[in-house]
Amino acid sequence: MKHLPPLRSDCSSCAALCCMALAFDAGEDFAIDKPAGLPCPNLDAEMGCALYGRLDAEGFKGCAAYECQGAGQRVTQELFAGRDWRREPALAEPMIAAFAAMRQVHSGLELLVAAGRLELPASLAAAREDLLEAYLPEAWTEESLAAFLASDTPARLRAFLPALRDWV
Repeated sequence: MKHLPPLRSDCSSCAALCCMALAFDAGEDFAIDKPAGLPCPNLDAEMGCALYGRLDAEGFKGCAAYECQGAGQRVTQELFAGRDWRREPALAEPMIAAFAAMRQVHSGLELLVAAGRLELPASLAAAREDLLEAYLPEAWTEESLAAFLASDTPARLRAFLPALRDWV
């Protein structure tokens, strides 16, 4: 199998993409409304959270629980070579798009990894391997991520998952 990227977040290697790209609504999980594409007001100058360590107490349980599955650092480091939207505002839109796409890729990878722990018949094991190949190209680019989402591969994964029912 090709190299599997880390499927857990490493915020120190990310450009605070979840704090900028995602929207949230005031309620049980978030103390404020924040539209997608705008930085969270709690984001500090070093791209860290000013409330980190007390997110729950400050009304940001959703932030404390959020896990990008490693998509944020992968977009920041692999696709944008460590550059960020704060120093280069023109990167905000392409980083948001890449983050959304990479989150889908990493969600799919997490499901395929879990499926690999099942005692699957040969046909399903082969289908899983084919999907893994598609989800693990040598490298991602903005263009290849967009093409991936437009391809039939995400639909193939959605069709594959119900076939696992008897082995879960």
